[in-house]
Amino acid sequence: MADEVLGLGGVDAYYGDSHVLHGVSFALGEARLLGLLGRNGAGKTTCMNVTMGILRPRRGTVTLFGRGIAGQPPEDIAARGMALVPQGRRIFKSLTVHENLLVAARPPQKNGAHAPWTFDTVYATFPRLKERQGQVAAYLSGGEQQMLAIGRALMANPRVLLMDEPSEGLAPQIVAEVMATIRRLKEQGLSIILVEQNAKLVFDIADDIVILNSGRVAVSGTTAELRNSGIDLHQHLGIY
Repeated sequence: MADEVLGLGGVDAYYGDSHVLHGVSFALGEARLLGLLGRNGAGKTTCMNVTMGILRPRRGTVTLFGRGIAGQPPEDIAARGMALVPQGRRIFKSLTVHENLLVAARPPQKNGAHAPWTFDTVYATFPRLKERQGQVAAYLSGGEQQMLAIGRALMANPRVLLMDEPSEGLAPQIVAEVMATIRRLKEQGLSIILVEQNAKLVFDIADDIVILNSGRVAVSGTTAELRNSGIDLHQHLGIY
């Protein structure tokens, strides 16, 4: 992929003696959204942990803008232009909304393709966070906490954004708002990996799709290719 910004090549990863990822390879293109699908336990979150430096791969390569980052500390990877919206949000519940955003703030990348993220731009994207900027995060609703998790990642001014199950546990109306926000971020030039179990959401928004099955890449291609191929999602995802 000529415009590749992030790539995994032949990645094997373990938790202790448990072999979780088996030779996983895929690439994220610039200003594209890659949907990473799979059943529970397929290895989606492990891919995010390896990519962000939380888990060191046993074998294989991880590259960001053409430079190897496998095994580097998460803070070094973040400084190179990548941010993670983790599964379960993991906001700082004892801090206010504003303080959560403040601790994540980084200056923009010099070669960033979009306007820098600031308190003003995050609050413009998520007006409810502006209304609650002085509120302790523990008292936000689930949807507001997810907005805060996304806003916190954006304050790092990333060029690559990893999003792990952002729709998990949210009401349908809030899911629609979150997905609309993700679509806008892609249109603004961010390169995004979206981890989801909801295949419909992913097929509606993604440019490219990778399906993991038992820690291996079972299917990969553009969304259009997979739509036209008549792929059997039930076989890989347990859905119809």
